Amino acid sequence: MPIADIPDWKERIARHDAFWRREIIDRPVICITIPKPQAQAPPPPQRTYASQREQWLDADGAAQRALAAALTHDYLGDALPHAYPFIGAEVFSAFFGLQLEYSPDTAWSVPCLRSWEDVANLRFDPHGFYWRKVVEFTDAFLTAGRNRFYCGITDLHNGADAIAAFRDPAQLNLDLLDAPDQVRSLLGYLDDAYARVYDYFHQKLTTAGQPICTWMPIVSTKRWYVVSNDFSCMISSRMFDDMFLPGIVAECRQYQACIYHLDGPGALRHLDSLLAIPEISAIQWVQGAGHGGIADWMWLYQRCQAAGKGLYLDCGTGDLDLLMSRLRPQGMLLHLWGPKDRNEAEAVLKEVARWR
Repeated sequence: MPIADIPDWKERIARHDAFWRREIIDRPVICITIPKPQAQAPPPPQRTYASQREQWLDADGAAQRALAAALTHDYLGDALPHAYPFIGAEVFSAFFGLQLEYSPDTAWSVPCLRSWEDVANLRFDPHGFYWRKVVEFTDAFLTAGRNRFYCGITDLHNGADAIAAFRDPAQLNLDLLDAPDQVRSLLGYLDDAYARVYDYFHQKLTTAGQPICTWMPIVSTKRWYVVSNDFSCMISSRMFDDMFLPGIVAECRQYQACIYHLDGPGALRHLDSLLAIPEISAIQWVQGAGHGGIADWMWLYQRCQAAGKGLYLDCGTGDLDLLMSRLRPQGMLLHLWGPKDRNEAEAVLKEVARWR
């Protein structure tokens, strides 16, 4: 699907596709987004809501805000306007009966599996409220975004993170010792349901003539997604490999390409296991606040590249010299901040084009 005002959208998507193959067409992928100097669209109409929940769950309002953002920003380099329906990070668990609560800035889940005797009550409901709401959001985004922005697949946290939402993370830690068979059985059921959920939204986007995207700025014709297990920072490597690694491998094999979201120093103990998965195309490392910057983690980026993985980095223009001197450009995707206008962005793109 073409995007108005971006005549080279095909070339941009081709560079994103090459990223998965750890190849470059003419330069690494560089995504730069800056506000337009003058607003190009009126702001979305102000709406009055009776509660935070009502505001979060207003599909049309969210779609109009996404459209306003697309129309009032410049997408430079390989950036493409995209937005994804988001009503809470644990919405996948909500498809099984879990409830979500809302504040102005975040959403959180209310654990619902108080006893393993009640696990039979957790069943995916294609007619349930949260499933229907995400479908409504996706349809609204596809309609509002036609030729203006790409609609992404919502944030889906399956596997360990889904069970942690049902049980509470601390309780799941005890379950891994006291009820490992129940955890393993529920994981199998969730993995099967997740495959159907992803297939549904993948088909919905491709039927609309779209490439695939989600919360990352990657927009690709490939069947891809972000793989994650944030709960893993709380367990040992042996427990991770035994209980959760098989499901991660199976999920990766559903895709043509995928990127692993490695979140925080506590997850680093699992790096070797993850780098050994051939189907993982790239790594996104998030060190978290207070854990240094690009220079402090150069060893990790080099290790990922040595294992044949691509890298997705959020970085500033001040990091470019170090990156270009220490890392290979193949398989690099930079979400870059720093340029204040088109001229500065073009200068950065010319500099990065020398990265060979």
